[in-house]
Amino acid sequence: MSFSEQVKEELFEHKDTKVHCQVAECAAIVKFGGKIAMGEQGETILTIGGEKGLALRKCFTFLQKNISIGAYQARQTVVIPEGFYPDLFKDRDSKMLSRECCRRAYVRGAFLAIGSMSDPTKSYHLEFVCNDTAESDELKALLEGFGIDAKVTSRKKYSILYLKEGAAISDLLNVMGAHVSLMEFENDRIVKSVRGSVNRQVNCETANIAKTAQAAARQVEDIRLIDEIFGIENLPDPLREMAMIRLSEPEATLQELGDKLDPPVGKSGVNHRLRKLGQLAEKLRREQKIGSV
Repeated sequence: MSFSEQVKEELFEHKDTKVHCQVAECAAIVKFGGKIAMGEQGETILTIGGEKGLALRKCFTFLQKNISIGAYQARQTVVIPEGFYPDLFKDRDSKMLSRECCRRAYVRGAFLAIGSMSDPTKSYHLEFVCNDTAESDELKALLEGFGIDAKVTSRKKYSILYLKEGAAISDLLNVMGAHVSLMEFENDRIVKSVRGSVNRQVNCETANIAKTAQAAARQVEDIRLIDEIFGIENLPDPLREMAMIRLSEPEATLQELGDKLDPPVGKSGVNHRLRKLGQLAEKLRREQKIGSV
């Protein structure tokens, strides 16, 4: 089962005890994922898509158990007897979404009908595939009411409302009441964050080691050139001592080199002496017209 299917299974099992919230959830299912048609006997035929028929089953359960209108399910449709007002769920007056709990239920129904999300271990992406911009704008406004900033784009003939930020997706899962999926999503976020932090630290340390090794190799090359042309023994005492220790300890850090000097010198002092040796080596190269390796 994909993570998206897992979220929808949890939302399907989420049962509101308040009828007005159930109406709001079913209203969203019909609005975003349903098609209404009239049958030959005057009955209303409600067709609802979605993964595994979860949206259809939830809407049917509400109609059958809470309104008791004698509706029955036939394959991918719900058949409602003649006399039932077919636009009940589409008539979303201000009263239907006046309560926060109903707005949460409405978003939950919309996700059941047209929502999906990627596997959080791979990427963060949650979307609602709306039929037009009117639908995406309506959902966008609802999410903004919960402090969630969603984006809208187009894909073929559809208007896509989407989230790509992990924090925003967490907030939406919480709004919809998918708390088990939310905990799993947050665990994945923590693992990814720690893994990313470790990778950045390792990459940084690797880069620093590489830079240190390159600098040490260049220093050894400079000192050998000085010895060949000028002679290490002709250097001033501080530079001569520094040159000899660097040759004997080509992999040592600045701190380790400084500790071996007599008297010991700090990293800045070691760096100053090595820089002096490097400047002398460059001067000798120019005079001898020698290129550095």
